[in-house]
Amino acid sequence: MLKIKLFLSFSRIFTPQLSFNTYLMSFLSFFRGYKNFGIFFTILCIIIITIIYNILNVKQPLPIYQPGMVSEELVDSTIQYKLKYHKIADFSLTNQNGETVTQNNYKDKIYVADFFFTTCQTICPIMTDHMEQIQNEIINDDEVMLLSHSVTPKIDSVAQLKKYAREKGVIDRKWNLVTGDKKQIYELARKSYLAVKTDGNGDQYDMIHTENFMLIDKKRQIRGFYDGTNPEDINQLLKDIETLKYFGGS
Repeated sequence: MLKIKLFLSFSRIFTPQLSFNTYLMSFLSFFRGYKNFGIFFTILCIIIITIIYNILNVKQPLPIYQPGMVSEELVDSTIQYKLKYHKIADFSLTNQNGETVTQNNYKDKIYVADFFFTTCQTICPIMTDHMEQIQNEIINDDEVMLLSHSVTPKIDSVAQLKKYAREKGVIDRKWNLVTGDKKQIYELARKSYLAVKTDGNGDQYDMIHTENFMLIDKKRQIRGFYDGTNPEDINQLLKDIETLKYFGGS
């Protein structure tokens, strides 16, 4: 019926006997009856386009990783089924300048953490180069810092860490290289940062060797895992830092 009415309406409008002005007035008169529909349809299209744009372009928050969400290979059996409230534990370690570094140094900060040792000749040099790349990107950003834990603290004395820091371009205000009690460091790796694929108790025969970088938010929660030897992962990490900042760092 609607098609027939439209056809008849147009037939009445477009007849050769009518002048141009009459055509125009008839044309406008025809569409005047559909004015409200036109306004409604236009508004509906704007709303739909806005929703689609927002879905495609608005940043989505990063996940908050809990032990129960991570591969069992990376989680100590004592916390394997924990599904909420996981945070980085309190710590007290010593940096390349002989200063005590605790969780308070990272209060209200976003930071990237990793585990390394200065005598490593395999993955650690690549990881350190990528940490330096991140440092350069965040150099003027007071919200973001770096934290590298030595997994051979007996070898990595303060003097050794200082020498390494100078060689690798570490900027003290942005990046702490820390040494200290081995059992504390290894427990942090296994039970806080969920960074390690091996079992152990932090004794003299225990050895951690992981390429993982962890992104930590202002509430000491894990927001991402990255392969510290992979340039693509480093690029993603930098993007995720910006996403985290967009949501206030937590």
